[in-house]
Amino acid sequence: MKNLRRYWGRLLLIAAAVSAMLSGCKTDIPLVSDIKDTKLYSMSQSMIILTTERNKYQQLYTSQIWGVELPGGQTFEAYLMDQVKEFLHEMKMMNLLAESRGVTLTSGEKEEVRKAAEEYYASLTPDDIAYMGVSQSDVRSMYEEYYLSNKVVVELTRDMNLEISDSEAKVISIEEIVMSDKDAAEEVLLKTREQGADFSAIAREYSENGVIEQKLGRGEKPGTLEDVAFSLAAGEISQVTESQGKYYIIRCVSDYDETATQERKSGLYTSRKKEAFDQIYAQFKQTNSVRFGNDFWKDLTFSKEDKTTTTNFFEIYEKHFPD
Repeated sequence: MKNLRRYWGRLLLIAAAVSAMLSGCKTDIPLVSDIKDTKLYSMSQSMIILTTERNKYQQLYTSQIWGVELPGGQTFEAYLMDQVKEFLHEMKMMNLLAESRGVTLTSGEKEEVRKAAEEYYASLTPDDIAYMGVSQSDVRSMYEEYYLSNKVVVELTRDMNLEISDSEAKVISIEEIVMSDKDAAEEVLLKTREQGADFSAIAREYSENGVIEQKLGRGEKPGTLEDVAFSLAAGEISQVTESQGKYYIIRCVSDYDETATQERKSGLYTSRKKEAFDQIYAQFKQTNSVRFGNDFWKDLTFSKEDKTTTTNFFEIYEKHFPD
């Protein structure tokens, strides 16, 4: 499990916001919390992450992105720097947690880190190295910290009972008709039960909801509708069921979608694991702190003349450490 992948979710939100702003729309983006003063990583180590993300966005949106002004007057450049600082802050906290719990890298993992660092460093151009001021040792250190921040999640949740039952994860396929009038719904129900009736065609004609067929897992519909849907065998049609002022007729297409059930089971397990780890992590953060100087990159600016192109730090990591 890659706990720090929460960071990539945030960057995707940034990308969506920038796309809107470059097309002339305005949007509100939440600002990260202020990070206090103290040294976390060296400038060259930090630049590996910052340069990777900076180049990805510049490739996607061109250098005009650095002139974009966010709500509140903050530039996208400053916002991206804040996001990278937050990522580095979280990674350091995860490493401190690993240290406190005795979680370390094995000799085999260190060797794989060495290979990844060697591959990444060999991919850098002279301009990349000059811009970041980075050495192969810096790269190896960052890969070790990133790997350990992910490993600590696995190790601290390894012995927890996080099992997801098939019943809890079960996904079914249904078709439904949604109407506002109960009497009209009762009439449509009679049509669906006529010999040779095509439920799908009737639903497309009468349902007020354009979505006819859908996959359904537990907790995804109001209780009454969920109970009715999961009580049906494949091919069965429900009575008219009222929920929140609407009237539903449900047909069970499949009472067990094996592929969707396994996918949902995996997703629920990941969520449960994350929740379990977050409890440990939150307690650790209450009694431990790391701080980052707010002026760490105060003189750094992005420009077309930087001539750095590296973007593959995380891709090389995934190659050497797939899930």
